[in-house]
Parts: sequence; structure tokens; C-alpha cells
Amino acid sequence: MEWRELVLDGYGRVREILEVSLKGLTVDDLNQQPRPDCNSMGWLAWHLTRVQDDNVADLMGEEQLWIVDGWHARFNRPADPKDIGWGHTPEQVAAFRSPDAQTLVDYYVAVLERTRRYISSLSEAELDRELNEPWFQPLPTVGVRLVSVLSDDLQHAGQVAYVRGLLQGAGWLDITDSIG
Repeated sequence: MEWRELVLDGYGRVREILEVSLKGLTVDDLNQQPRPDCNSMGWLAWHLTRVQDDNVADLMGEEQLWIVDGWHARFNRPADPKDIGWGHTPEQVAAFRSPDAQTLVDYYVAVLERTRRYISSLSEAELDRELNEPWFQPLPTVGVRLVSVLSDDLQHAGQVAYVRGLLQGAGWLDITDSIG
């Protein structure tokens, strides 16, 4: 397996986890928090996609799809490129209002398609390019950033599934749905 296929398979699994975990949920389900200090499924799906959109756009030197494709309007949020959920307080998480599950999945799919195009265009040498982020030592590379985002996405997608299980109990996952 070639490295691009491996990385793209990982990002594709995020989509699979989200599609299965969000299937059939209402907006009320998406906004429900297991406890006041916990993230909702809608916030988690939004956040992981925002982080990927932000990081991939930055690596490409382009504007986020959140802004250029108007995703912010579909989420009824500002066109703020820094609005990715990083550092949100429990109050900000509780105030987040998710759109429907299909909009969450559609935004991830749009970001995934851009991610696929970007990764498909990368050379092995470009993976080793150091990013100008002196607050990190050693300096991260493009490859390290792509793996960091993938790791974060998989963790949050798993949290979506976990929160659904907390709220709906065992048996929410249809055995005919496949993940990975």
C-alpha cells in the first residue's frame, strides 16, 4: 500500500464513523449533552470537521471551505476562520446549536474531498516541509500535521459514537452498518 492510500483510508474512516454514528439522529439528539460539562454529538462532529478544514486550508495556503463555500451560514455561525471550537468553554459548547445530521456529514464530506485532493498532490519531499510554528519544538512537518489532524478526528468521531451510546444505550448500532 502506498503512503497516500494509507493516510486517505484513515480520513475515510472518519467519514464512516460519522455517517454510522449520526444516522437517524434528530437535531435535539445532536444537541443533547450527557452532562452539562460534556460535548454534544453535534458539537463534536462540527469541531472535528472545523479542525480539519482549518489545518488543510492552512497547509494549502487557501481559505477554509467554512468561509468560501458558505458552510458557516448553514450552521448559523459567523464566518470566523478561528471559530473551530478550540478552547470553547462548557457554556459555549452548551450554546452550540447543531444543524441536522446530514449537514454535519455533508460538511465533513466536502472537507474530506479537499483533503483527498491535497494529499493526492503531495510529494514525499513535501511531507518533510517544516511548518513555521516556533511554539512547537521540534517544528512540525506537513506529514506530522496530517497525522495529528487524523488522530484528533478519529478520537472525536469515536467520542460521537460513545456519547450516542451513553444517551441511547446499548443496541443503537445496527449490526448491518459497517465501520472500518
